Order: sequence, then structure tokens, then C-alpha cells
Amino acid sequence: MTGLAPDPAAAALLPSACQPYRRTPMFTEATVPPALLRSHRTAPGTWALIRVLEGRLLYRVLDPHSERTRSERILDPQSPPGLVEPGVRHEVALLGPVRFQVEFYKMATESGGVPAAKVRD
Repeated sequence: MTGLAPDPAAAALLPSACQPYRRTPMFTEATVPPALLRSHRTAPGTWALIRVLEGRLLYRVLDPHSERTRSERILDPQSPPGLVEPGVRHEVALLGPVRFQVEFYKMATESGGVPAAKVRD
């Protein structure tokens, strides 16, 4: 997706060369894709931020080989976004009514473009 501006808050969480390239639609407890509720990972080289706009979401990092240890964290509108590292297994759990969105980032190529990626099971 073109036209996504880098977010200053995201810059503190992501490597400096990461560029936004895609944002999901807004998800609610009724529209969240089932794949997000079970263990999955992003493609190699793909980072993501989980942003909660309303309600609460439990974010679990499941990969014990991640730079971040296995962890659980409650995300809400006042908390920093959940950081998803490339290829690290993770999942979310609903904690009631919620509205959230996932932003995807890739390292910029030398030509300035951002290669495509997808969520992997």
C-alpha cells in the first residue's frame, strides 16, 4: 500500500530502515480473522505493529528463540503497540469488545521500494 507515512512512535520500536507498506482493515471481535487467534508468524523480513484503538487485546509471543522471550502483554489504546518481529510465532486473544489494526513494515531496498510479504501459518 503506497502513501503510508512512517509513524514517529513506530520509529522507536522498529529498525531505522523499516518502511510501512500495508495496513489491515479495522478488526473487531466480530471481524477478526481466525488465523490471528492462533499461532502464526510473519514472513522473513516482515515486522508488524498491532494497534488497539478501543478495548483490550492479549498479545502472546510464542517463539522461545525470539530476541524477546515468550511473553504475554495486554494491549489497549494507552499502551504502546504490540511489536511483531519477523518470523516469530505469536497470537492474539480477544478480551471483550475491541477495535484494532495491524501495520506491516519491511526493510527498504536500495531502490527505495518495499518488497511484498504475507502472513504465514
